[in-house]
Amino acid sequence: QVQVVESGGGLVRPGGSLTLSCAASGSIFSFYDMGWYRQAPGKQRDLVAVITNGGSTNYANSVKGRFTISRDNAKNTVYLQMNSLKPEDTAVYYCNAKQAVRSYWGQGTQVTVSS
Repeated sequence: QVQVVESGGGLVRPGGSLTLSCAASGSIFSFYDMGWYRQAPGKQRDLVAVITNGGSTNYANSVKGRFTISRDNAKNTVYLQMNSLKPEDTAVYYCNAKQAVRSYWGQGTQVTVSS
């Protein structure tokens, strides 16, 4: 069992930056692929970025060049650095830990981009 807790959301102006953190506990963090997803009101939950246990990364086209995912295995934490934020980035952001068929979600953190 893995527990994941997101933090760092908030209100930011267009063009601003925000860093989300996801702290995981309960298992061997370094074994897990970690991802960030987001869900806007009335829309499905979509992948934003993923970092594998080997450190490979992948991003949604809509955030490439603006967002950076990273992980610190010593701190059992994954980060999402978000730059040049746009109103369409507004959503609840969820952290996911995945290993084989096991998948664990956090409760989400709200990010609102508005002037």
